[in-house]
Amino acid sequence: MLATSYNPFKRFNFGNGTCFLTGEALSSEEEKIQVFPTWLMSRYGLEDKVIKLLDENYVGYKDLKLPCASAVNDQYLLPLEAEIEYAFNKGYEGVTKLEPLRLFQWAGKLLYGIIFNEIQAGIRQQHAQGEQFNISEALIHKFGNLHLMLQTLNLPIIFDGFNPFSLFIFKVDNAENEFSYRDEINTLTFSLRIQDFGLIICLQDNGANKRYHAEMLEKIHQDVLHPAQFEEFCARVFYSAFLFNRLPEYEVMPVGGDIFIEAMPLRGTSSRPTFDEWQNKTYGQVLENFWKRWGFVLLEIIKNPDHPMSFLFTRDGHKIGAAAVELER
Repeated sequence: MLATSYNPFKRFNFGNGTCFLTGEALSSEEEKIQVFPTWLMSRYGLEDKVIKLLDENYVGYKDLKLPCASAVNDQYLLPLEAEIEYAFNKGYEGVTKLEPLRLFQWAGKLLYGIIFNEIQAGIRQQHAQGEQFNISEALIHKFGNLHLMLQTLNLPIIFDGFNPFSLFIFKVDNAENEFSYRDEINTLTFSLRIQDFGLIICLQDNGANKRYHAEMLEKIHQDVLHPAQFEEFCARVFYSAFLFNRLPEYEVMPVGGDIFIEAMPLRGTSSRPTFDEWQNKTYGQVLENFWKRWGFVLLEIIKNPDHPMSFLFTRDGHKIGAAAVELER
């Protein structure tokens, strides 16, 4: 039987009567799953906490939900959550043993769930003002590709010789019960720092950000990082994801019962570099946000504009050990 993928962006189907993953009609609009899994919310006490959406409104973590067929949840999503929970319980050693695709699917479902809720809120807001909801073609393209790739959960989709994501995992000396989550839906970038690890994933860059940071990554990937060091590397990745100026294109080819996805070359016909030029002042503004809990301000961070403050490397390029970082965890 020929496998067929579902694209909610074709008819802009973001109601609660349709399964977010398969497009099948639901028996009830109450047939939903949590965007942030129950086990994660329970462990870190997120049920009574809120998250800020793009429209500046706050919504409870527990109130972020996705319409999902019960059979789809039972067959595909609950096993994924069980696998991720088991690995996270084992910390860094468990997470690094996970198949990267499973982390991509888990982070992708979570970030897509936030996107879904953002779109629903945007539609309600625009309709209340008597206007039609608008979203840029570039974002539709990105979000649509992410949704297609999420269907590796339920369809025989094969990435032909590439990974659509960059994944970074570090061992981090976190405080007990630490929960630090960030996302940037425009660049589809996600980070999570809990237990004794931190992970960052760029969901739609075909590995470009990992290649961009390869030299630094080679020097620190086996180190145990202080939280401020991890957040510094996070800031670098979130900023480079912003500088990434390509919109990845894919060829989708049904072959037999499978669906092959082939990545088109990122360079294409353009001679322009894949990343825009790094600006230390802009990077400093990003880093200021990531270091907010330690109270560093922009003027401090870029006091020397050519060498922004760093807890990873000295000015002459020597690595700084976590023990030398005299900041609270």
